[in-house]
Amino acid sequence: MNISKIASFFKSKKGIFLSILTVLLIWFYFCLPRPLFKNKTSTVLEDQDGNLLAAQIAEDGQWRFPYSKNIPQKFKACIIQFEDRSFYHHLGFNPLAFGRAIVQNIKAQRTVSGGSTLTMQTVRLIRKGQKRTFFEKIIEIILATRLEFSYSKEEILSLYASNAPFGSNVVGIDAAAWRYFGRSADKLSWAENATLAVLPNAPSLIYPGKNQERLIAKRNRLLDQLLKANIIDKETCELGKQEPLPGKPHAIPQIAPHLLQRAAKEGFNGQRVLSTIDGHLQDRVNEIIENHHKILKANEIHNACAIVLDVNTGNVLAYVGNTDNTGKPEYNSDVDVINAPRSTGSVLKPFLFASMLNDGDILPTTLIPDIPTQIAGYAPQNYNTTFDGAVPAKRALARSLNIPAVRMLQNYGIEKFNYNLKKIGMTTLNYTPDHYGLSIILGGSEAKLWDLVAMYASMARTLNHYTTYGGRYNKNDFHPATYLPLPSTSADLSDHTFFDAASIYLTFEAMVEVSRPDEDASWRQYTSANKVAWKTGTSFGFRDGWAIGITSKYVVGVWVGNADGEGRPGLTGIQAAAPVLFDIFSVLKPAKWFTPPYDEMEKVAICHQSGCRASDICTPLDTVWVQKAGLRSEPCPYHKMIHLDASGMYRVNSNCEDVNKMKHVSWFVLPPAMEWYYKSKNPSYRELPPYRSDCETGNISAMEIIYPKQFSKIYVPVELDGSMGKTIFEVAHRKANTIIYWHLDGKYIGSTQNVHQMGLAPDEGIHILTLVDADGESIVQQFEIVSKKK
Repeated sequence: MNISKIASFFKSKKGIFLSILTVLLIWFYFCLPRPLFKNKTSTVLEDQDGNLLAAQIAEDGQWRFPYSKNIPQKFKACIIQFEDRSFYHHLGFNPLAFGRAIVQNIKAQRTVSGGSTLTMQTVRLIRKGQKRTFFEKIIEIILATRLEFSYSKEEILSLYASNAPFGSNVVGIDAAAWRYFGRSADKLSWAENATLAVLPNAPSLIYPGKNQERLIAKRNRLLDQLLKANIIDKETCELGKQEPLPGKPHAIPQIAPHLLQRAAKEGFNGQRVLSTIDGHLQDRVNEIIENHHKILKANEIHNACAIVLDVNTGNVLAYVGNTDNTGKPEYNSDVDVINAPRSTGSVLKPFLFASMLNDGDILPTTLIPDIPTQIAGYAPQNYNTTFDGAVPAKRALARSLNIPAVRMLQNYGIEKFNYNLKKIGMTTLNYTPDHYGLSIILGGSEAKLWDLVAMYASMARTLNHYTTYGGRYNKNDFHPATYLPLPSTSADLSDHTFFDAASIYLTFEAMVEVSRPDEDASWRQYTSANKVAWKTGTSFGFRDGWAIGITSKYVVGVWVGNADGEGRPGLTGIQAAAPVLFDIFSVLKPAKWFTPPYDEMEKVAICHQSGCRASDICTPLDTVWVQKAGLRSEPCPYHKMIHLDASGMYRVNSNCEDVNKMKHVSWFVLPPAMEWYYKSKNPSYRELPPYRSDCETGNISAMEIIYPKQFSKIYVPVELDGSMGKTIFEVAHRKANTIIYWHLDGKYIGSTQNVHQMGLAPDEGIHILTLVDADGESIVQQFEIVSKKK
C-alpha cells in the first residue's frame, strides 16, 4: 500500500471514524489523573502491629490520613447499603439508578438524588470543586467506567473511604473513626459504622455535635436497611439504635509525638509510617517518664527522655523524646532530646576501656594511677575530690573515676579514641581531636542519646552473634538504630571485628559493678536478680544526667535535665537518670547474661597486687580469664627485688652487708605519689623497710613532687587587692616523719614534716624548686608562673 492510498483511506468515512475512535480510545486510556488524588495528607505513625501512635494534621488543615486498602467489613456493608446497593454488579455507572434519580428530581422540581454510584462519587472526589452540571455528570460516568477498568471493586471502595468528607475538617474513614469515636475504624460497632456511612452524603450539613435528630434518623434508617438485607440481626439493630451519637471530637492520640516529628522531618511527611515501636512498652515508658517528671520538676528539672532498643536488630521499641509540659512553652517540650547533642559526662568511658582491652594496652585489673594530675594546664578532678593513689582499671570504670580515665586516654591517644568513636557510630564529633583534648572522656564533647544507645547495642550484638556464628563476627553488626522495620540481611562473616568479643564481654562485666556511695539498696537487689551492665554520666555544671543500661536483649538510654541547658543541684546521672533506667528495666522481660567468649580469652597468671601480667618476681599470683590481646600488655612494673639484712627489718646493699647474708625479697613498690594516697586506702600495703643506718640509699626514689610537674605552666589569678594569689605545692615521701627542706630559686624558704604542702606566691616567670630530704636525696624541678590579669 502506497502513501496516496493511505491518505485516501483516512479521508474516507471509514478512515475518519477509525481516526476519531483511536483518539477517543487514547483519551479514554489516559483520562484518569495520575496520581488520582493530590491532596495533602496527615503524617501517621503506627506501632509494629499497625496501631496508631500519633498523627499530625495535613498541611491544608485537614485530618486526612493517607490511603489505606484495609477498610473494615462493617463500613463496607454500611456504605454500599446506603449509597450503592448494586456496587458489585455495575461497571461504574448504573442506568436504572440514574433514571430513577431523574424521575425523582422532576417530581420534586429540585435535585434530591444524583443517581451516582460509589465509583462516580469517587470520581467526584478526584475532581473536587467542579460544578454539578449535566455535562459534569457525563464526564463522571466516563471516568467512572475508566476507573473500573483499572481498579478492583475493593480498591475503589478503599479510595472512596480514604477520601470521603466526614464533616468539619475530617476526611477519610480512619481519621473520622479517631476524631469521632476515639479508636480505630476496625473497632467500631455497627451503629458507629452506620453513623459514619451517612456523613459523606451531606458532610457540610450533618456532622457530630450538630443536627443530632437528623443524623440519628439517617443512622437508624440505615440500621433498618441492614436488618432487612439480613446483614445484621434484630438484636444488633435495636441495640445499635440505643447507642448515643458522638459529641465533641476526640483528640488524635499522641503516644510518640517526637518520633512522629522526626519521621516527618526525615522524609515521611504526609505518609503512613509503620514503625518498630512496641505499643504496650511505649505506653509503659511514657508512664514512667511522667511519674519521674512529677518528682523532678519540684527541683526545677523539666525535661527527660528515654529510648529502648532491641539488641539483635537495633530496632527502637520505645521512644519518648521529652516530657509533657503542656501550656508551658518555656520548658521546650517540643524538643526531641533523644536526637539532640548534649554534653556526655562520663558515658564514653566504657568505649575507652574496651578500646584499650582490644588493643592489649591493659587488663581489666591493671592498676591505673589516681593521684593529683595536671596535663598541659588541664587538671581533672574526681567527683568526690579524693584520690586512691592507684586503682584497678575495671574498678575505676565502675566508680567512674575521672583521673584514671584521663590518664588512660593520655596513654591510649586522643586521635585513636576519636577515630574509634566515629567508627562505631558517634556522629557529633565535628572538630579535630585536639579541639576536644583529654576532656572528651569527661564530657568535653557532645553526643546524641540516639547514637550512644546504638553504639552500646552494636557491642552487645557483636557479643551475641559471636556465639551464634560459632566464634566468627558479622561485619554488619555495628550499625545505627532504626525505627523502621528493615528487611533482614545475610551475615557477612569475618574472623575480626572492631572490638573483639572478649574485650566487649569484660567491659560489660566491669559495668555490672557500677556503683556510687549513695546507691539505692533496691537497685542493688534489682541488679543482683537481673544482671545489667550500666553507666551513668553527669555533665559539667549539673546540666545533663545520663544513664544507659545493657543486657543481651535490650539497651535502655535515659537523659534528664533542662532542654535550655540550665543546671540544677542534684541533677546527676546517678540521682536523676538511673532511677528512670531501672524502672524501665523492671517492665522489660528478663534476659540471660552474655555467654563468655572463651575462644577469645586466655587463662593467665596476673600479679595479685598490680593486676598486671605477672612478672618473674610477682607474688602472690591470681589466675584469671583475660582477652587474648591482653597477652601483649605490660608485665607488672611495680614488683622490685630488694635486699634485706638477716633480721628482715632493714634494706641493705653490697656496700654494707655480705651478699651471702642478705635476704632477697620481691616487694610491691608504688612510686611515691601513688604510694602516698594508696596506703591510706589500702591498709595491707607494706611500705619499703628503711635502709640500715650504715648503708647508702639505693636506687629507689623516696620522694616525688605531686604538684607541679616538671615544666608546668601555672596560671595564678590576681587577688582583689592586685597581689598574686598563692599556689599550693605538694610533695610525697615514703618516710612518714621525714623533714623536707624547700628552696626556691636557690633560696631556702622553709621545711615541712609529715604533710608536705606549702603555699607559695612566686612572681611571674620561670622558677626552680629544689627539695632536699633528711637523707640528702634531692629533686630539682622547673615551672613557670603565668598571672591572669585580664
